[in-house]
Amino acid sequence: MAAFADPAQFLLFLWGTPGLIVAVAFLAVGIDRIDHAAAGAYTFRPLLIPGLILLWPLVVWRWVVLVRHQGE
Repeated sequence: MAAFADPAQFLLFLWGTPGLIVAVAFLAVGIDRIDHAAAGAYTFRPLLIPGLILLWPLVVWRWVVLVRHQGE
Protein backbone atom coordinates (compact mmCIF):
# COMPACT_ATOMS: atom_id res chain seq x y z
CA MET A 1 0.00 0.00 0.00
CA ALA A 2 1.43 3.30 -1.08
CA ALA A 3 -0.15 5.19 1.82
CA PHE A 4 1.99 3.33 4.34
CA ALA A 5 5.25 3.54 2.39
CA ASP A 6 6.33 6.65 4.27
CA PRO A 7 7.01 5.88 7.94
CA ALA A 8 6.23 9.44 9.08
CA GLN A 9 2.86 9.34 7.36
CA PHE A 10 2.15 5.95 8.90
CA LEU A 11 3.00 7.23 12.39
CA LEU A 12 0.79 10.28 11.90
CA PHE A 13 -2.02 7.96 10.83
CA LEU A 14 -1.50 5.77 13.92
CA TRP A 15 -1.55 8.81 16.20
CA GLY A 16 -4.31 10.76 14.45
CA THR A 17 -6.93 8.03 14.07
CA PRO A 18 -7.47 7.39 17.80
CA GLY A 19 -7.05 11.12 18.36
CA LEU A 20 -9.93 11.88 16.02
CA ILE A 21 -12.10 9.25 17.71
CA VAL A 22 -11.30 10.68 21.16
CA ALA A 23 -11.93 14.23 19.92
CA VAL A 24 -15.37 13.37 18.56
CA ALA A 25 -16.32 11.41 21.69
CA PHE A 26 -15.03 14.08 24.04
CA LEU A 27 -16.76 16.92 22.23
CA ALA A 28 -20.02 14.98 21.96
CA VAL A 29 -20.18 13.57 25.48
CA GLY A 30 -17.26 14.39 27.74
CA ILE A 31 -16.88 18.14 27.64
CA ASP A 32 -20.33 18.74 29.14
CA ARG A 33 -19.52 16.42 32.03
CA ILE A 34 -16.04 17.81 32.65
CA ASP A 35 -16.64 21.55 32.21
CA HIS A 36 -20.14 22.68 33.13
CA ALA A 37 -19.46 26.14 31.67
CA ALA A 38 -19.06 24.52 28.23
CA ALA A 39 -22.62 23.22 28.20
CA GLY A 40 -24.42 24.73 25.26
CA ALA A 41 -21.33 26.49 23.88
CA TYR A 42 -21.08 24.72 20.54
CA THR A 43 -19.33 27.36 18.47
CA PHE A 44 -15.91 26.97 20.08
CA ARG A 45 -15.82 23.17 20.01
CA PRO A 46 -14.42 22.84 16.46
CA LEU A 47 -11.50 24.98 17.57
CA LEU A 48 -10.55 22.30 20.10
CA ILE A 49 -10.26 19.47 17.56
CA PRO A 50 -6.57 19.97 16.57
CA GLY A 51 -5.46 20.11 20.19
CA LEU A 52 -7.55 17.10 21.13
CA ILE A 53 -6.09 15.07 18.27
CA LEU A 54 -2.56 16.04 19.26
CA LEU A 55 -2.98 15.50 23.01
CA TRP A 56 -5.49 12.63 23.02
CA PRO A 57 -3.67 10.43 25.62
CA LEU A 58 -3.68 13.32 28.10
CA VAL A 59 -7.34 14.04 27.35
CA VAL A 60 -8.32 10.41 27.96
CA TRP A 61 -6.31 10.27 31.18
CA ARG A 62 -7.80 13.50 32.58
CA TRP A 63 -11.29 12.49 31.46
CA VAL A 64 -11.03 9.18 33.32
CA VAL A 65 -9.59 10.80 36.45
CA LEU A 66 -12.25 13.51 36.59
CA VAL A 67 -15.12 11.10 35.97
CA ARG A 68 -13.84 8.82 38.77
CA HIS A 69 -13.64 11.76 41.21
CA GLN A 70 -17.15 12.92 40.32
CA GLY A 71 -18.49 9.48 41.30
CA GLU A 72 -17.01 9.68 44.80
